[in-house]
Amino acid sequence: MTATVFTFRSSDGMEIFAMKWSPESPRKPKAAVQIAHGYAEHIGRYDHFAHKLVEAGIIVYGNDHRGHGKTNGNSGEAISFADEAGFDKVVADMHALTGIIQSENPDIPLFLFGHSMGSLLIRRYIQLFGDELAGAILSGSGVFSNGLLKLGTVVAASEIKRNGRAHPSRLLDKLVFRNFNRSFKPARTDLDWLSRDPVEVDKFLADPLRGKIGSAGYFHDFFSGLLAMNDAANIQAIPKKLPLHFISGTADPVGGRSGKGVVQTCKAYRQAGLQNVSCKLYEGARHELLNELNKDAVTQDVIDWINAQLEAH
Repeated sequence: MTATVFTFRSSDGMEIFAMKWSPESPRKPKAAVQIAHGYAEHIGRYDHFAHKLVEAGIIVYGNDHRGHGKTNGNSGEAISFADEAGFDKVVADMHALTGIIQSENPDIPLFLFGHSMGSLLIRRYIQLFGDELAGAILSGSGVFSNGLLKLGTVVAASEIKRNGRAHPSRLLDKLVFRNFNRSFKPARTDLDWLSRDPVEVDKFLADPLRGKIGSAGYFHDFFSGLLAMNDAANIQAIPKKLPLHFISGTADPVGGRSGKGVVQTCKAYRQAGLQNVSCKLYEGARHELLNELNKDAVTQDVIDWINAQLEAH
């Protein structure tokens, strides 16, 4: 297996950092997987997962989103997407990488894998470009109330007016994340909600590329993007036969108590007419399934699901 790094230019000229994991065998990969990482992390954290996919005959790509990892154009403390319409621009960056994948690997099926924020970006992506995909796996996703999202945009707009888009918003960070650790008291760290594995939690805390806090502009773009993702007309634009597979831990606070939010999301997509939506919950697992105690079983399940879609077509 060979891991390589490269960059590509976004539609507005930003240089985006990306990685590719390729089989050393000259045989053509049976599929490609494009990874969309989560909030405050970076694509390098998916190295173990990518290795396992490559061993299964799948070529893997992924990029650091704007404001994250080695694409971080923000010189300050806060995570920021762009000066405006940041959520849409991140989705456009993902689509630009899709074009690179397709040009380098013509005629093989492409799947997206998204974790947390990455899963939400994918839920918007498939509304715009779903007909280019063979399927998508969404990890650590959930349900988001339009009422709360609209309130969030108002608060973020107020923060922007007062302090500017690039200013770190401790208020919104607290409002979004303050309850996530509540179920794990007495907590060893502020991020126990990520995984039951303390080694993985500590690795993330020590990661020099991890982000610290979102800017007011980031939160405004994020909430606005989720409102577009929730829009009924946009959901209807998703290809009805596109296979979607949701995975979540029952102890993941993003997915709601016992995965209730994930199940609700799957149900809503089925009610919207999507014909191939599945959901799998992992008992006791927390937010980062790929860094959980059962990560190898989760990874094998993802590979099995991809193989099942390939066999079905």
